[in-house]
Amino acid sequence: MVYSSLPLILGMMLIVLQEHITTGFMPKTTYNRFKPCIIMGESQNKEVSEDGVYIVDSMPKPLPTKLRNSYFLLRHGQSWGNVAGVISSARALATSEKHSLTPLGYEQGKDSAADLLKLLELSQKEEKIADEKNAKSVYFYSSPFSRARQTALACLDGICDEVNNKKVQNLNIKIQKELVIEDGLMERYFGRLDDAEIHTYAYVWPVDMVDECHTAFDVESVAAVSTRLRELILKIESSDLHKDGEGDFIVMASHADVLQIMQLYAAGVNNVGKFSSYRFGNGEVREMGRSPSTLPDPSPLEPPKIGT
Repeated sequence: MVYSSLPLILGMMLIVLQEHITTGFMPKTTYNRFKPCIIMGESQNKEVSEDGVYIVDSMPKPLPTKLRNSYFLLRHGQSWGNVAGVISSARALATSEKHSLTPLGYEQGKDSAADLLKLLELSQKEEKIADEKNAKSVYFYSSPFSRARQTALACLDGICDEVNNKKVQNLNIKIQKELVIEDGLMERYFGRLDDAEIHTYAYVWPVDMVDECHTAFDVESVAAVSTRLRELILKIESSDLHKDGEGDFIVMASHADVLQIMQLYAAGVNNVGKFSSYRFGNGEVREMGRSPSTLPDPSPLEPPKIGT
């Protein structure tokens, strides 16, 4: 089943419309769920919903052109939520071990270490970092959800194995083994669709493509996710943790929607709502590029498969 055809997209939008006719259009804030994003101006109206997520009326300003640190995006490995085929976004999961990694998910996280080191090597070559004086540190930031935390730790386990550890020494990088937990990397909140079967992503993703600010089903909008990610990047950029040297390598362990939104927003794409065509696999790691040319080729909008 592919969601990319126009009739099916329109059909899914009709499902959303019917749901709101049944349950009522008015959201828990003053903004209409289907009020389109305004063109971003000097200020962005921002509220916080009863569920603790932002409600905004525009996309945030772009990230600064020049960032001090280099960023890498790591999606969590297979979780028990993936195996169950359910949406797992409740904020209570930030303090829970529910939907943690499966044994396969741990191995995916561990295997991501080799891919990460390849990306770090490429980044060093581009920045011409070679001598001891310019050695960079690698910091792991993670969503508080257990599947992301465990993936970051699994990646660190992979970095510490004999083969990868030699690569670390050759690259002259310093691995910081203590995770930095950041709520800004939490899973995108799916409101009344939380814990529903994953096919209900189809009620949201096609609408994201035409409205980055919509909050259908009380879902966290693309614009809201972009807003908290921008705040997080600026927080990291100004942190005393990274004030020395010429910047660090920052690995952010998070979730598919969040990372896909991040890569399009950071790349300066006009419509970040198309993020679902750039899906991360379990345990996949990518560098956060700063232009559309750094993105992989888009894929047709398809439903996630159970187990992924």
